[in-house]
Amino acid sequence: MSEFSLIAQHFSRHQATNDIAISVGDDCAVVDVPVGHQLVICTDTMVANRHYPSDTPAHAIGHKAVAVNLSDLSAMGATPHSITLALSLPSYDEAWVADFADGLYAICDRYGVKLIGGDTTYAPTTAISVTAVGYIPKHQAITRHGAMVDDVICVSGHIGSASFALSQILQNQPSQLRDKLDYPEPQVALGQALRGYAHSMIDISDGLGQDLGHILAASGVGARLDLDKIPCHTLLEHLPFAQKYQHIINGGDDYQLCFTMNKEKFDQFQANFPHFSIHAIGEIVADGGVQLFEHGQAVAFDIKGFEHF
Repeated sequence: MSEFSLIAQHFSRHQATNDIAISVGDDCAVVDVPVGHQLVICTDTMVANRHYPSDTPAHAIGHKAVAVNLSDLSAMGATPHSITLALSLPSYDEAWVADFADGLYAICDRYGVKLIGGDTTYAPTTAISVTAVGYIPKHQAITRHGAMVDDVICVSGHIGSASFALSQILQNQPSQLRDKLDYPEPQVALGQALRGYAHSMIDISDGLGQDLGHILAASGVGARLDLDKIPCHTLLEHLPFAQKYQHIINGGDDYQLCFTMNKEKFDQFQANFPHFSIHAIGEIVADGGVQLFEHGQAVAFDIKGFEHF
């Protein structure tokens, strides 16, 4: 099958709309930017056997390729709008590509996102690069730079589930948490709700400890983290200390949000948005680095998240 036939058969479902003047099928897409908004753009690449296990279903790969990018938009408080897709394949497998496209379009449709362009090419290894575009009202983007001393450090959802699932898969064990690895859900609505509340924010992709460290470095502050307050699935609760916190602190792929806000805003947010589950797990302090505590006692634990090289 030719490149253009592949695109026409599998990746031409979304056509032009009121705010998308030109979509798939031309040299570029043309999109109208809403008045009073700024463009928010991110790109993420997934490579077979590096970012997902070899037995991952194509549908899940399509979902995750989009989800990780929508998670980045969520971490800025943005509203997702559209994506482009660069798909590199070692061969054309019609069933695999069809399932991949179904997974991609399913999550796009759920979040009102359109596929508006991209490219396909041969490569010795499957590689998927998605660029996501979103909008945010001017000057309301939540960055990594705004954490302040005495801010509450918060996370959404359970932390460590995807890492625990991956460890079971690599040991050829069945995992009850496989969907947390294969089908992460970007916290789109929460990210938008946190505009005007959160001082800083990041999504948890490479490990809570490492990603929180990016906020600390950008903001020039430190953190006190209470390990026992970090929410996790019951399957992790009774693991040995080192194993449990390897998943929770250093494991990645959760795609939950980590953010900071002052105590007053924290209380206001919980009162105004009770349907969101957010958890206070520590506080921002003046001294750099991360101080770890469990039940009030200082503990030593090496923080080392995912590294590509």
